[in-house]
Amino acid sequence: MTEPVRLTRYARGGGCACKIPPGELETMVAGLGPATGTAELLVGLDHGDDAAVVRLDERTGLVTTADFFTPVVDDAYDWGRIAATNALSDVYAMGGTPLVALNLLCWPRDVLPLELAREVLRGGQDVARDAGCHLAGGHSVDDEGPKYGLAVTGVVRPEELITLDAGRAGLPLSLTKPLGVGVLNTRHKATGESFPEAVAAMTTLNRDAARAAVAAGVRCGTDVTGFGLLGHASKLARASRLTVAIDAARVPYLAGAREAVRDGHVSGGSRRNLEWVTPWTDFGRVAEEDRLLLADAQTSGGLLVAGELPGATVVGELLPPGAHRVLVR
Repeated sequence: MTEPVRLTRYARGGGCACKIPPGELETMVAGLGPATGTAELLVGLDHGDDAAVVRLDERTGLVTTADFFTPVVDDAYDWGRIAATNALSDVYAMGGTPLVALNLLCWPRDVLPLELAREVLRGGQDVARDAGCHLAGGHSVDDEGPKYGLAVTGVVRPEELITLDAGRAGLPLSLTKPLGVGVLNTRHKATGESFPEAVAAMTTLNRDAARAAVAAGVRCGTDVTGFGLLGHASKLARASRLTVAIDAARVPYLAGAREAVRDGHVSGGSRRNLEWVTPWTDFGRVAEEDRLLLADAQTSGGLLVAGELPGATVVGELLPPGAHRVLVR
């Protein structure tokens, strides 16, 4: 019998942990304003929102995004589902609805069988179908390592846009998925252990959470992915010119996440996240373990929104601006 292929062995970093570190990314794009177009740009590069938005007419905004990454799990079909769910999340995080997507596939065709690539694409197709989003072709490249994701286009009502800069002091902060997929995926890569609860979280669309947020009048939020809860909270605080307070004891985690941290299964991306946010974060007496978990690089994480949603956990609040962007208490 042929030994199963472990896709994570072909990835330097798994999932959203393979992102360019946030500090380096901001330096790289500094001063690169958007190219001038004819449509009105509603959301661009100013604050690092989850997607770009242009106005089509008074009632319709066009949302566009792209997201792809290296294998985060060994199962090809599950990786395809996770990557597609993660890419669609950027549209949901803006309060929008995805309409059409294109595959983005890099594949080492001389190293890995094309049958595995087909399984990746099948996973993406099934998620897009569940989301009611057309998946119509795409682009593929022969590359040294496997990478997969989607370019997604959707629509949003301009008055229902959810952005980073619309926060108001006094609003609660709600998180719609537990943290911990980063450390569990890192453990999976190192040991081959499977974590079905993590896969289930990463393949759960943020569609229902986004609809609930729009219905509740939420106008400020983001999804929690490669920069961790602290990184995305910091971006929200900076854009809204407020302080984000996180109640560490209220943050939910997947089973096994704390054990994974204690056993040293923390990705380099998560450690870089923590290093990036530390200068403008007041951690008080919060232990190093909790700091690492709060900075854990998530893949296809939940929404972090300024408001209360059914089924979501209130993990903090927005405060007037102070000495720090983020308070962990």
